[in-house]
Amino acid sequence: MNIDNTNILVFAYLGDTIFENFVRYKLVCDGIPNVNMLQKESLKYVSAKNQASYLFKLMETNFFTDDELDIIKRARNYKGKSRSKSCDVVTYKHATALEAVIGYLRLKGEQNRICELMEQILEGKLC
Repeated sequence: MNIDNTNILVFAYLGDTIFENFVRYKLVCDGIPNVNMLQKESLKYVSAKNQASYLFKLMETNFFTDDELDIIKRARNYKGKSRSKSCDVVTYKHATALEAVIGYLRLKGEQNRICELMEQILEGKLC
């Protein structure tokens, strides 16, 4: 697979599942006892608004490499028709950018970098 020619939304599609899996793993490890509570708690992480805020925090600390920033910019500037009903377009695009960089890293085989990123977001050792 040539990831250089991959549609940016494909990265985001993959990154979305990876992000949610890390969140679910963290919450289960935190000892949350039932599915309803797990679902409620996961919404604190998985919403577009929160994902966008994680992206901004990581950018402020210069966490991302130049290649990762290129992916973020491509995703943020993509002229897609997808819209969220729960937030504005700009917030949605920033959330998509975070998901895209995660998907990109996975396709590059950089699992350790994904772990670093998710540990920053979830504030603790996960991998």
